[in-house]
Amino acid sequence: MNWLLVATMVLTGAFLMSTATSAGENNPEAAPVPHGSLMIIGGSERFDHREYWEEIVELAGGPGCRIAVFPTASGDPVKKGGWVISALNKAGADAFLVPVAWRKVAMSPQDAVADPELVEQVREATGVFLIGGEQDRIVKALYTAEGQRTPMLEAVWEVYNKGGVIAGTSAGAAVMSRVMYRDAESVLETMVRGVRFGKEIDRGLGFLDGEWFVDQHCLVRGRFARALVAMHDQGFKYGIGVDENSAVIVRNGKDVEVIGYKGALVMDLSRAEHDPAVGKFNLKNARLTYLDRGDRIDLKSLEVTPSEEKLEDEKLDPKSPDFRPTLTRPLFFNDILANTVVVDLMGKLMESVSGEATGLAFDGIEARKHSVDGFEFKFKRDEDTLAWYTEAYGGDDYTVLNIRLDIRPITITGPLYNTEESQ
Repeated sequence: MNWLLVATMVLTGAFLMSTATSAGENNPEAAPVPHGSLMIIGGSERFDHREYWEEIVELAGGPGCRIAVFPTASGDPVKKGGWVISALNKAGADAFLVPVAWRKVAMSPQDAVADPELVEQVREATGVFLIGGEQDRIVKALYTAEGQRTPMLEAVWEVYNKGGVIAGTSAGAAVMSRVMYRDAESVLETMVRGVRFGKEIDRGLGFLDGEWFVDQHCLVRGRFARALVAMHDQGFKYGIGVDENSAVIVRNGKDVEVIGYKGALVMDLSRAEHDPAVGKFNLKNARLTYLDRGDRIDLKSLEVTPSEEKLEDEKLDPKSPDFRPTLTRPLFFNDILANTVVVDLMGKLMESVSGEATGLAFDGIEARKHSVDGFEFKFKRDEDTLAWYTEAYGGDDYTVLNIRLDIRPITITGPLYNTEESQ
């Protein structure tokens, strides 16, 4: 046997495997399809809302499944971790606390993530839950100072790759994508100032498909706008913003189902344009899709399947001769970043005669004193827009596909208004 030839083949094979691994880490499309599931909760979930907890238990293997609860993001890890453990156990799990935290536990996070006994407990689990707080604490604990995976993070990935579930709420949701918001100013300030890697945004844990960005508390806090800033800056084609007390379940790395109280906003920049000459944040032809509870989407094809309740109720197709919009008043919203306004606008736009709506974002307090910079959000229906509507949940619920969004910087001329006392 030619041992030189054998050695050369071994070394060549090792090099090719190393190269393929590196390419997979840097190219999201080359990453293997995961065998597990994700539960991405937008924050402020209710502990008495059994749907979340029962779904996590089912995804982890059913009654008696072992679920590792990481309180790492929290400033009160034992107390808040205990709440999650109680909710999971009531749903049938055998959940346990993993003492990787920055305070109020016996071990430092650096020691805990390398402790063989703790690592083995996580490795043998079939589910992981990352609670809310500050997402930077999760990343700092689970990566080494050199940016490598710790033994504990390797164990979490093993749970995922062998078919388990990785669940997270708020901060635990933010870390699901390969880039996350770390420590940002207000949404408006983020639009004005932009983002910097290592400051406002940073590395996440990367469980979700690498083309997708995740943000949480998205609709209640108007964070869809800051998500668009980060997506543009980091080259993401797509993003999903999950609202409070709502969640998305991701199976097979691509099959998404929305559960909970409200829903999620899908942001598509695959056809969007940006004009650098403007000098400030701007976009043309961004696409927004709102998914309500019970809706589904394929992250690869972007095909949406509305809930059965909506499919059995009313379809709103602007191209149909039966389309009869009833709202005649122009749609104008002076604070597009306010609580759930963007979703309310999208629903009303599907009932509007004009097919166009305008929203503004600016600092109203400062505008009372002087002129301020702001942004105009122009929403439009076009040939790709479609929606479904139902009252089956007890309110006005829409699924809205493909609303065009253009954003441009503007100046609000101030003082914005005068009171009688000031005249």
